[in-house]
Amino acid sequence: MRLLFIGDVVGKAGRAAILDEIPALRAAWDLDCIVVNGENAAGGFGITETICGEFLAAGVDCVTLGNHAFDQREAMVFINRQPRLIRPANYPPGTPGCGANLIETAKGQRVLVVNVLGRLFMDALDDPFPAIERELSACPLGAVCDAAIVDFHAEATSEKQAFAHFIDGRASLVVGTHTHVPTADHQILPQGTGFMTDAGMTGDYDSVIGMEKEEPVRRFSTRLPGPRVEPASGKATLCGVAVETDAKGLATRIAPVRIGGRLSQAKPEFWS
Repeated sequence: MRLLFIGDVVGKAGRAAILDEIPALRAAWDLDCIVVNGENAAGGFGITETICGEFLAAGVDCVTLGNHAFDQREAMVFINRQPRLIRPANYPPGTPGCGANLIETAKGQRVLVVNVLGRLFMDALDDPFPAIERELSACPLGAVCDAAIVDFHAEATSEKQAFAHFIDGRASLVVGTHTHVPTADHQILPQGTGFMTDAGMTGDYDSVIGMEKEEPVRRFSTRLPGPRVEPASGKATLCGVAVETDAKGLATRIAPVRIGGRLSQAKPEFWS
């Protein structure tokens, strides 16, 4: 299968990159499944039903979230009627929505998508390790699903790497989100799971993690509070990771994706 994961979409600039690029990429690369982290899509904080619908209409198969999952209050309601919007699986029992879902592709393939939130330097939820164990055990790769994509929304690189090794061989791809900076460590782990510590953001990189740079710089340099930060509005770079899997659902090829905007461009040569 051909899988594409796109990192945190930030604001209007990030949304424009998704709507402009995804339809063409889906066709050009003959993609089977596209997953997008959309937790910063609405003004940098959360996602709305309209935005989620636009992403799905553009060709995205599933949207994952993170620590800003419910910043837009409407998400508390519409997440229950949108099975392709996935919030972290380690939220406490009773939280609206689901932390994993089995997505059927246009070709009839089954892709498990799981969203999990880290605990180091974050507002701690339930332990992510038992949470991912529960979800993968309920839907084993190669038996119930044809591919499994895990979005680990976390701050610490050590936690992300430990998490990936914990489930190596049981997922097609484990990819980190949240830091908004793409890492250069895309690889296939020893047991066949594709991994990248952070997919980076889909947003304007002439910024501070996607936000207009003046206010964050002022806060860091003066240590004084100020107005709410706003998403940067320049041309976005679409960032993510591409993975190809074998018949068992394990990764055989992996490559970074960076399209448009300020960053150096990168596309999977094996799909060109």
